[in-house]
Amino acid sequence: MQRWRTFSILVALGLLVAACTTTSTSQEPSGSAEPSTPESTAPFVATSYPEDGPADCAYGGEFSQIKAVDELTVEFSLCYPDPAFLSKIAFTANAIHDTAWLEANMVNHLILARPNGTGPYKFKEHVRGDHVTLERNDSYWGEKAIAETLIVQWSSESAARLLALQAGTVDGIDNPGPDDFASIEGDPDLQLQLRPALNIFYLGMTNTFAPFDDVAVRQALAMGIDRQRIVDTFYPGGSTVASHFTPCEVEFGCEGDAWYDFDATAAKAALAAAGFPSGFSTTIYYRDVVRGYLPDPGLVAVEVQTQLANLGITADIQVQESGTFIDNSSAGLLDGIYLLGWTADYPDPTNFLDYHFNNPANLQFGTIDASVTDPLKVGAQTLDAAARAAAYEEANNALRDFVPMIPIAHGASATAWKADVAGAHSSPLGNEEFAVMDPGGRAQLVWMQNAYPLSLYCADETDGETLRLCEQITEPLYQYEVGGTVPEPALATECTANDDATVWTCALRSGVTFHDGARFDANDVVLSYAV
Repeated sequence: MQRWRTFSILVALGLLVAACTTTSTSQEPSGSAEPSTPESTAPFVATSYPEDGPADCAYGGEFSQIKAVDELTVEFSLCYPDPAFLSKIAFTANAIHDTAWLEANMVNHLILARPNGTGPYKFKEHVRGDHVTLERNDSYWGEKAIAETLIVQWSSESAARLLALQAGTVDGIDNPGPDDFASIEGDPDLQLQLRPALNIFYLGMTNTFAPFDDVAVRQALAMGIDRQRIVDTFYPGGSTVASHFTPCEVEFGCEGDAWYDFDATAAKAALAAAGFPSGFSTTIYYRDVVRGYLPDPGLVAVEVQTQLANLGITADIQVQESGTFIDNSSAGLLDGIYLLGWTADYPDPTNFLDYHFNNPANLQFGTIDASVTDPLKVGAQTLDAAARAAAYEEANNALRDFVPMIPIAHGASATAWKADVAGAHSSPLGNEEFAVMDPGGRAQLVWMQNAYPLSLYCADETDGETLRLCEQITEPLYQYEVGGTVPEPALATECTANDDATVWTCALRSGVTFHDGARFDANDVVLSYAV
C-alpha cells in the first residue's frame, strides 16, 4: 500500500518537527482557523502497522502489530502480557486522531495548535499568553457538555489564582496554596475539592556529571536531606514523606525497604569518605510552576539550598522556563540537583518506575543500572501478582542503593471552586472533566490552572497542565472514570484479551465523528498508535 509507505515518511518528519517544537506553542499561529482535513470518500481499506507483518520484538517496545480487522474492530498484538493495558490506553497521550488530519497537519506544524478530536469540547481560539477558549461539541456522541464555553487561563502564583476565584472572575482554580485550604473551607461562597496524592516530588541528579557520577555521593545526599522538614514546612495536611518513589496507594508501589532516614552526621562522613570533606559546589535547577507534588517551588529550592549548606555544599539556584526545564531535564543536560515530580497518568507502578528508570528516551538520571531495569522488566510483563510484588521489591531496593534521585514527598493538593459549581471535583490523575460541571447555570465555565499548555497535541507530552486541556478535546479508546482511576470504555465499547493477554481486540463505537465532521474508524486508531 503506497499510501501507507508515504505516510510513514510524513510520520517520521512530523515526529521530528513535534520533538523540536512542542515545548512552546509561541511559534504556532494564533486564532481559530480550522485545520486542513481532507475527508476521503473511498471505501474502507483496513491498514496495519507494521504493514508487512508483526515486528520483531527485539526492538524493545511493547507492540508487535496493530491492525484494523474491519471498520470498527482493532487488534493489538503485544510482545508480552501487560497487566496495565486498559489503564495505559486510557492515558491522554493515546488519544485517537483523524487520519486525514494527521496527514495534512503533521509536517506543517498545525498539529500542535489546531486540535481536531472527538471530545465534548472543541477548539475555538488560543490567545497567546492569556487563555484558550473551547466551545461545546454539539455533535458529541455521548452526554453533551453542560457549559457552552470553556475558558482556560493560567497563573503561576497561587495567591493570584485565589484572588481571581474570590473576585468571581473564574469559576475554579487548581492548587490553592497550602495555607489557603482552611480559609476556602470556611468561605460559604467557595468549595474545596481535595485530590488524592498519587504523585511524587523528588530531587534528581544526572550521573554523567561529577560529583553525581559517584554513587557514594548520591547515597550521602540521600541521608543528608531532611525530607520530613520539607513536608512539615511547605506541604498541606494529608501530604506524606515518600518512603518509595511510587505512592503506596498504587498496588505494588511500596514493596521493598523504605528510603534512608535523615542523618546529617552520617551524610557528612560519607561525603568525606568519598573525597569531599569540605563539600562541593553545584546548582539547584527548578521551574517556577506549582504542581500538586510541589506547592511552592521557590521556597523549597531555598530550603534545599540551606540543607545542602549544612552539609558543606554550596548551591546556586537557577530558575528555568517550564518547557526549557523539562527539555533539559529529559535530555540529561542539568549538571546539578533539580526539583521535579510526577503525577500518575494511570495507577500502576509502570507509570512511575518504567517511565523514569526503564525508558531509553528519558536521559534525566544518566545511566540506570541493570539491577534496577531488569526487575522492572519482569514487573511490567507478568500477570502473576506474587511475581510482580517480588520484582518491585527487588527494583525498589536497587533504586535505594543506586540513588538516581531522592524521593521527598507525596503532596496532597486540591482544586477550589465557586460554591454554585455543580459537579466540581478533583481528579487523582489531574484530569478534571469540565464537561460534567454546571457553573451555576452560566453559559461559560472559566478555569485557572498553574501554567500555560505547552502544546495542543499531547501524543508526546507529559506536562499535566497540557494534558488536562487535551483531555477536554480528544479521547482514547478507554478513559478514566470521572474523578477516579478506573478505566472505562470511551471510543471503544469493549477491549478483550486472549488467554495469555498478548492479544487485545477492541470493538469501536459507531457513529462517532471528529470535530471537523470526519468519521471515526479503525484506521484512525492504527495510525494514531503508529505515530
